[in-house]
Amino acid sequence: MIVPVILSGGSGTRLWPLSRQEYPKQLLPLIGDLSLLQNTALRLQGLADERAPLVICNESHRFIVAEQLRQIDRRPAAVILEPMGRNTAPAVAVAAIHLASGGEDPILGIMPSDHVIADPAAFVRAVKIALPLALEGSLVTFGIIPDRPETGFGYIRKGALLKTAGKENGEPAAFAVERFVEKPDQAAAESYLTGGEHTWNSGIFLFRASIILDEMERFCPDILESCRAALAESQTDLDFIRLGEKAFSSCRAESIDYAVMEKTSRAVVVPLDAGWNDVGSWQALWEMEQPDADGNVLKGDVVVRDCRDNLFHAHSRLVAAVGVGNLVVVETPDAVLVADRSQAQRVKEIAEQLKEKKRAEFFGHVKVHRPWGSYQTVDHEERFQVKRITVNPGASLSLQLHHHRAEHWVVVKGTARVICDDKEIMLSENQSTFIPLGTRHRLENPGKIPLELIEVQSGSYLGEDDIVRFEDKYGR
Repeated sequence: MIVPVILSGGSGTRLWPLSRQEYPKQLLPLIGDLSLLQNTALRLQGLADERAPLVICNESHRFIVAEQLRQIDRRPAAVILEPMGRNTAPAVAVAAIHLASGGEDPILGIMPSDHVIADPAAFVRAVKIALPLALEGSLVTFGIIPDRPETGFGYIRKGALLKTAGKENGEPAAFAVERFVEKPDQAAAESYLTGGEHTWNSGIFLFRASIILDEMERFCPDILESCRAALAESQTDLDFIRLGEKAFSSCRAESIDYAVMEKTSRAVVVPLDAGWNDVGSWQALWEMEQPDADGNVLKGDVVVRDCRDNLFHAHSRLVAAVGVGNLVVVETPDAVLVADRSQAQRVKEIAEQLKEKKRAEFFGHVKVHRPWGSYQTVDHEERFQVKRITVNPGASLSLQLHHHRAEHWVVVKGTARVICDDKEIMLSENQSTFIPLGTRHRLENPGKIPLELIEVQSGSYLGEDDIVRFEDKYGR
């Protein structure tokens, strides 16, 4: 059996301002209608023995991840929550320990959630070639066949051809790993491309749970010990497994490449030619899209004249440009990015600067997702705030009160059930109610369509931390 293990802990700062800490790139529909996470969860469906996926993600993303998997009918075997990021070695260790605890020894398909694979069928074929090797005890990695001299990726040098993998109908064979290579300079990258002996390191793996645990016991026992302790201290919260914070925080951050793959003698590489892209920058996204006759990629409400080789992404308003070239322009409701396309990798520096200054534009979008739906701030001054609130069918907010603000609710779509102290009322479109300061209240959507309302807050303090919860079905 193959259990897809989806690693969803990345931040994607090079794709700011679309990718934010609370809503990173793997949760965004950057290519097509589905998010990168959703496409990853569907990637191995062509295999007959594929099991429900296991997802490892940041605690703050848990409800968004669960909702996106529900939308594509891919109920996960488990969602394990990391209290903080510790890179891929601890994430792999936690997955292997958890999956082996039931007495089985499954094959783990380790897949980052923020990659694009344009040809899923080719990926499945490569996995089928890798599977017998993983069953025999190899640690298989998938090496991307390079199409350019890339200096931003690590490489894998192929060793001896493994005859057991075979080479049928032009399918890729499997090779022993001679060595992993750090990101090269331009001259080395060009020699790797022409030599044909190197592949890009994709970060996608296939191996038995018992084998990776044995190799981690040998090469990084401290990581394994911390992860075992974190799982022993874990708590189940609804459909989530919360790792023990104390034990997991003591674990050193390390990639599975450094911790195991560069040291083990069991490493095998299967070349992969499936339209892979790590979507690591706006430049990468421009390369993946279909430009117009002038080389422009246009997303959203965009009007251009005499422009060439640009990427324009408009989210909430018209973006117009005249006579510019080689630019990235990304507009969101609260931020605009303008960059030379050749400098797209440096967007991360802007994101880090915003993080240091604790700017809200680094952490989240104007539209904030919650397990019951979402809200978006429309206007905000010192003593009042206006929000647009959407509550999913059948969902409800917590029973709560506020010490510093009162609220007015106006329903604009759907039906609302409102509990205010000991009273319960039903509101339909164009009806409203008032929630006095200090009153216990709850908002529910009993209908079958999303409930939308306008909330006007007024008071001396309007922060999100002015909430006292009495009951909450989401365990917050």
